[in-house]
Amino acid sequence: MKRKPELLVPASSLEVLKVACAYGADAVYIGGEAYGLRAKAKNFSMEEMAAGIAFAHARGVKVYVTANILAHDRDLEGIREYFGELKAIGPDALIIADPGVVLLAREVCPEIPVHISTQANNTNFLTYEFWSRQGASRVVCARELTLEEIREIRTAIPRELEIEVFVHGAMCISYSGRCLLSSCLTGRDANQGACTHPCRWKYALVEETRPGEYFPVFENERGTYIMNSGDLCMISHIPELLEAGIDSFKIEGRMKTALYVASVTRAYRHAIDDCLEDEERYRRHLPLYEEWVSECTYRRFNTGFFYGRPGAEAQIYDNHTYEKGYTYLGLVGEVREDGLLGIEQRNKFSVGEKIEIMKPSGENQEVTVRGIYTGDGEAKDSAPHPKEKLYVDVGAPAEVFHILRKKA
Repeated sequence: MKRKPELLVPASSLEVLKVACAYGADAVYIGGEAYGLRAKAKNFSMEEMAAGIAFAHARGVKVYVTANILAHDRDLEGIREYFGELKAIGPDALIIADPGVVLLAREVCPEIPVHISTQANNTNFLTYEFWSRQGASRVVCARELTLEEIREIRTAIPRELEIEVFVHGAMCISYSGRCLLSSCLTGRDANQGACTHPCRWKYALVEETRPGEYFPVFENERGTYIMNSGDLCMISHIPELLEAGIDSFKIEGRMKTALYVASVTRAYRHAIDDCLEDEERYRRHLPLYEEWVSECTYRRFNTGFFYGRPGAEAQIYDNHTYEKGYTYLGLVGEVREDGLLGIEQRNKFSVGEKIEIMKPSGENQEVTVRGIYTGDGEAKDSAPHPKEKLYVDVGAPAEVFHILRKKA
């Protein structure tokens, strides 16, 4: 019987953590206000982190905390103090890339397991053996590994050492995140969590004796985005991932919305469960899973390095924008006795408009907005873009953590 892998999902905030738990995550990874590689995400205060861990643990979901910057001497004392604070609230693991930071974790909070980040460029079985001897319980594969290489590593390392693999989300143009573009162009260090994503920008060629003359390196008349990689998506290859002996399927996206997390988590949850129980049912339902992961924002999907070096199809040459199937309107945070749904609104919608209730079961229920009200009971014609606590009448039942959305 195939082992059931963990489905590991990102969360940028406490709200998104709760969505991940509701839509089927086995574990969630989050970042604090420092020492992680997503400094531009909302991230968690220590109080929010403690609340998130308590919420997840009450539902049988694990929480891992990222501390995967490449540290300088000036960072070390702060990291020591940070680990002391984490020790008190009990996350299920720390995700670390820097060997010095691993030493600090082993010293300050040895009871918290250490997972070695993809940022450490883990590409061979001896590297996995090394980290195991340092006390790591899990190693995250470099994104540059093929499925065959992952299988070989699995057979060569101790069974108790877990393998985690990214199966969905944004890809980096550089080697597993080791990028200097942001530092060179903006002074913001990607390896310290401040990446400005210059690989997504549009570039042209300039000849040094003719400054100001820009020559497009073009694929069409609009120019090219020569470093702008597409998104990884392995929803169509769950059987091969299971066969490779991977312990944790990881979704990328700690800067993404609750709609993204709900859409992708729901799709992979159902796909994994179906494939383990009945592979033929998984294959019958595969078009539905592929539709689900396309309902949030994404770039053109590809399979990354899993089947060899990716070709041109793994990059978007003519467009830096996302595809977008639906717009996120808000998350149901309260259901009143009169049936009104309390939400913190995220994007504009109006009375009379058709929207959808997105449910973890896979059901998407289309409803009509019959009324929008403030907390004081004032009726409104529409919910404008700024965040506001509102109560919505859609004439249909919903539960807390259900997503409200509309077609883009």
